[in-house]
Amino acid sequence: MSWFTAPVLTGTRVTLRPLALSDAAELSAAVDRPEAYGWTTVPTDVDSATRYIQTAHHTPDRVAFAVVDNNSGRIVGSTSFYDIAPASWALAIGHTWYSTAVQGTTVNPDAKLLLLQRAFEQLGVVRVVWHTDERNAQSRAGIAKLGAGFEGLLRKHRALPGPPEQTPHNGPRPSLWRTTAQYAMTDVDWPAAKAALEQRTLR
Repeated sequence: MSWFTAPVLTGTRVTLRPLALSDAAELSAAVDRPEAYGWTTVPTDVDSATRYIQTAHHTPDRVAFAVVDNNSGRIVGSTSFYDIAPASWALAIGHTWYSTAVQGTTVNPDAKLLLLQRAFEQLGVVRVVWHTDERNAQSRAGIAKLGAGFEGLLRKHRALPGPPEQTPHNGPRPSLWRTTAQYAMTDVDWPAAKAALEQRTLR
């Protein structure tokens, strides 16, 4: 079974399917309040949605999904596996965002249940990781609620937008950096986390 393919995963509230270039218009329309996504890079028009999808497709260790609401049949966000490492039996979940209209519903628990079932039960991973900005309290609380354990802070882990600084070594480099909060769930944690997620999808 390939770790680098995006199968169709169907749940009670959402369906996850491979993110395609033809989704650009609908993906950008799913960003219903652009000002609400201060911590996440989201597409704001068809051109930026096209670039978003192309970037996902051109990242070798990333598998991107469109999140489709089963009630409306419309795309309401996107999510991905990334840092996929079959040799280590591990991967990360991220690049996740949803329309504000479906935040706080069963969309996210159902999507996470599908992704984690794929990871632990189909691929047989032993470890799933989440990364988020240390300042993003909402994201950190949501990850912890999944049953993932906090593992620490990764200093200067991701470059942030900003003017580059000149160096005497290899030319310009980013001047602004993010400290990342890292969380993880192992196969030992999964049974209890699965039971809790299944309960959350019944709301």
